[in-house]
Amino acid sequence: MLGALLRFISACGGVWSTSPAPASSSASAEHAAEGRDGLLWWRDLARCHAGDLSVAVVQGNNVLEDQCRVESAPPIGTYLGVFDGHAGPDAARFACDHLFPNLREAASGPQGVTANTIREAFLATEEGFLALVSRMWETQPDIATAGTCCLVGVVHQSTLFVASLGDSRAVLGKKVGRTGQIAAQQLSSEHNANEEFVRQELMAQHPDDPQIVALKHGVWRVKGIIQVSRSLGDAYLKHTRYNTEQIKPKFRLSESFSKPILSADPSIISHCLQPSDCFIIFASDGLWEHLSNQQAVEIVHSHQRAGSARRLIKAALHEAARKREMRYSDLMKIDKKMKQACGYQIFKERIILPD
Repeated sequence: MLGALLRFISACGGVWSTSPAPASSSASAEHAAEGRDGLLWWRDLARCHAGDLSVAVVQGNNVLEDQCRVESAPPIGTYLGVFDGHAGPDAARFACDHLFPNLREAASGPQGVTANTIREAFLATEEGFLALVSRMWETQPDIATAGTCCLVGVVHQSTLFVASLGDSRAVLGKKVGRTGQIAAQQLSSEHNANEEFVRQELMAQHPDDPQIVALKHGVWRVKGIIQVSRSLGDAYLKHTRYNTEQIKPKFRLSESFSKPILSADPSIISHCLQPSDCFIIFASDGLWEHLSNQQAVEIVHSHQRAGSARRLIKAALHEAARKREMRYSDLMKIDKKMKQACGYQIFKERIILPD
């Protein structure tokens, strides 16, 4: 039923193909070419239950804030999670460790894998992390400012579910017409305040707060602080008890609030896989700042399957270097402690693609 589908790529990157593979608890390293070049790490091709996966990640911060997890086993099927952390790695690591077990528990009932059970898993993970924040608040208050975007794909039988919080993106590459041309179809919603509909949604939810979104240095931000309107974590924007002098001043709001500013309710779509569906790219926003949906799917489509994730990351890095009027080789020499300050957001992002 999967036809030509799965290739997943994440900025940590991955590629999924539909070659038959034995069910296992995680993606197999069998026949995988794996390597590292400075801050870039990759596995060119690994096998999972739904097909083949190519994975790559490039580190930009002193501590890698992003996480990625692939699980492939019945009864769920194949699961992929990309977690783009901000203000530290704590929320991304927690989501990476707990969202899949929570989904497995939620899907163990008669419903199986559905949009409702995926939503239950997200909300259970959010509750678990906020409980951790509460326990650590007195000794480690900065954990209240840690958050993560979450992008999850689940292939269950012949259906692909995509669930998202934040501005990571899943893009399907599919053949169109008789010539075999490839077209990009975005499957995920993005919850970024730079999108007009997101600002409208926030203003409708907070009609008494004229500063719910603010333009800061040419970028729209929620309360002038964070770009995304939905995330896991970011407790300081969900519970006023954490909006105190114990957190860093750059996160602190000058006024209290009566209801959560951010949401952890994911957008979820289901897609019945078709023979024309060739691959899916899962990537955090750094990749999409430098490559369009169509550019990304054409890069994957025009090369061999192995190494798709690494190839996408390198293409984005070359574009980032071009925009900064510098050579790719010089860009890659920048110390990881400096990259975020220099604005090379691609370095902290994660990509994943099924084929």
